[in-house]
Amino acid sequence: MRKRHAYGAVGLGVVTVATSVLLAGTAFAANTAPDPATGESAATTAVRSQALVPGTPCSVTAKACVDLDSQRAWLIQDGTVTRGPVNVASGGKTAPTPVGHDLHVYLKDIDHVSGESFTNGVGDPMPYSVFFEDGGIAFHEGNPEAASGGCIHLAADDAKAWYAYLQVGDSVQVVKASEEFAARGQSYDGPTYGFGGVRAWEAEQRGSGDDGSGDN
Repeated sequence: MRKRHAYGAVGLGVVTVATSVLLAGTAFAANTAPDPATGESAATTAVRSQALVPGTPCSVTAKACVDLDSQRAWLIQDGTVTRGPVNVASGGKTAPTPVGHDLHVYLKDIDHVSGESFTNGVGDPMPYSVFFEDGGIAFHEGNPEAASGGCIHLAADDAKAWYAYLQVGDSVQVVKASEEFAARGQSYDGPTYGFGGVRAWEAEQRGSGDDGSGDN
């Protein structure tokens, strides 16, 4: 999808939900004022004081974790991975998915339709949308090999699993593993795939003579 997604059309009808969505989103807003000592927000400092979920760059309070470096995501219950890692595609260079340590699910819409991205005049579908960041950023079914407009693309089965598991109010962390491990004083030798899908990155490596093998 292109850019951030509006909330205009839902399913086959058009409803006015922008106001309620924004209110729901801001209800979960964290203290983003930077700490004078570290330059980090209070939310980031709090999350980084917690233990990491083994095998992920997110803390034990997360219900869903996204690593923008490796373009992978996990579902988590009580500090244990229940699904993942799965391949995802985040936003591209012109519309990157923002990092967030204290995001929360504030809307679910199984038949969401984009109000900004259209094909032949019809809003593009965003099935199994789970919104967690202001500006219409959501997990939803999409091509995990193609960069989004800021959302997190999941393969069909993964999108269904994310939709079924996550509930309004659940904690979502979107991070870069390289930054998280460095901030904790830990070494990180994992992949840095960059923007977009993992498969696209692997194809680039194969084209340059690298077979793309390694941490897949």
